[in-house]
Amino acid sequence: MSTPSTPAPSSATASAPAAAPPARLGTTLLVIVTAYLMVGVDSTVVNVALPDIRRGLGFSPTGLSWVLNAYTLAFGGLLLLGGRVGDLLGRRRTLTAGVLLFALSSLLGGLATDSGLLLAARALQGVGAALIAPSTLALITTGFPDGPPRHRALSVYSSMAGIGGSAGLVLGGMLTSWASWRWALLINVPLGLALALALPRFVPETGRHAGRLDLPGALTGTAGTTSLVYAFIRVSESRWSDPGALAGFTAAAVLLAGFLLLESRADQPVLPLSLFADRDRAGGYASILLLPAGMFGAFYFLTLFAQQVLRYSPLRAGFAFLPLTLVMFTTVRLVPRLLARFGTRPVLLTGLSLATLGTGRLALLAPGDGYAAGLLGPLALIGLGMGLSFMPLTATILSAVTPRQAGAASGLLQTLQWLGGTVGLSVLVTAYGTATRHTTGSPDAVLTHGAAHAFAAGTLLTLTALLVAATVLTGGRRNSRG
Repeated sequence: MSTPSTPAPSSATASAPAAAPPARLGTTLLVIVTAYLMVGVDSTVVNVALPDIRRGLGFSPTGLSWVLNAYTLAFGGLLLLGGRVGDLLGRRRTLTAGVLLFALSSLLGGLATDSGLLLAARALQGVGAALIAPSTLALITTGFPDGPPRHRALSVYSSMAGIGGSAGLVLGGMLTSWASWRWALLINVPLGLALALALPRFVPETGRHAGRLDLPGALTGTAGTTSLVYAFIRVSESRWSDPGALAGFTAAAVLLAGFLLLESRADQPVLPLSLFADRDRAGGYASILLLPAGMFGAFYFLTLFAQQVLRYSPLRAGFAFLPLTLVMFTTVRLVPRLLARFGTRPVLLTGLSLATLGTGRLALLAPGDGYAAGLLGPLALIGLGMGLSFMPLTATILSAVTPRQAGAASGLLQTLQWLGGTVGLSVLVTAYGTATRHTTGSPDAVLTHGAAHAFAAGTLLTLTALLVAATVLTGGRRNSRG
């Protein structure tokens, strides 16, 4: 068993900020996490609206996943660049620009008249999100005093991605049922404007670092990831020997290898490879990639199962995810105390085990399973598992990061988290398409059969995250390597 580890970056992570009244810090945290929550909500807010979007704009069943992937690909692919922009220009300034771009692209998406315009708007949302996310985490890392204030801030922050994703399903169901799927996007416009006004008032600016942007590295990495996801989607629509899929996999291998080569030679890389020199941090990065890969992709198929097999309305389908949200929100409030008592590693291994059990139960889903028998238990397990996992992983990754690398380290954390969700969705869509290609029976039986195979693929991903954490992470106190 490991000794209790510090559940937040050490004092080496950032220069100590000037002391601020607790009320002021509370308001600052509220503004920061609201911006990040908006990003998390939009990763899933359109999930429940997908059937309506498909009918309204003419998407194919597998092409529909691009409504999610266009956002998360641009988001995850440009996060490292967004973190670097924040380092160079100031994180509050970058966050404000990202919020305004997010609001504008949400307006364009809400008014889209065809599928191409919607996908373009979703990709532009992802660019805005890539400016928002690393700046929010870096502002907490550098703006809150080490000790209880930063521990509490990180505890709240680290839960926002999971809570935002599950809350997005509830909010999307409400807006789609009461108004239109378009309001799932349009709601960001007034929220974004309010945040843009609040940021200069309540969030202090950070210093700038001299340097330049690594555009070749950022664009090569984004292109490589996009090629990989495209190849998986092609396989789901056709077969593994499809020429387009093979070309996509080949391009992904070449581009991602080129990305690593560029980063190893760049004077100021968008991805400092030295971040992987620490064993615990490298293991944390691997786990933060694999956990969302198994979790977030499952939401896509759960919404389809709820609406097409259980015949739920968008509103009811959204509220079906409420147990996950409530369990996760309750759990994350207890995590700092659990970390102080038991240490990072035991809490993390427990969380990953519960998440794996939840997805494993979904892999046994049958057409006759109702909500209580088939979904309620797994959703509660997944919420509990994610609530116990994200804070320890965030603390492990950001521990002992130097101030100069704070933006890059937090950007890479979120890059892997969101790209994990994107690539994981494409893998689960591929498992679904492969399983249903030659399946006969009622539409309910076909969808359930394919979804069960997708959940099985998700279970393998979360199980791999568990094995990495169990074999790589030490959970002990860290030195100041950065």
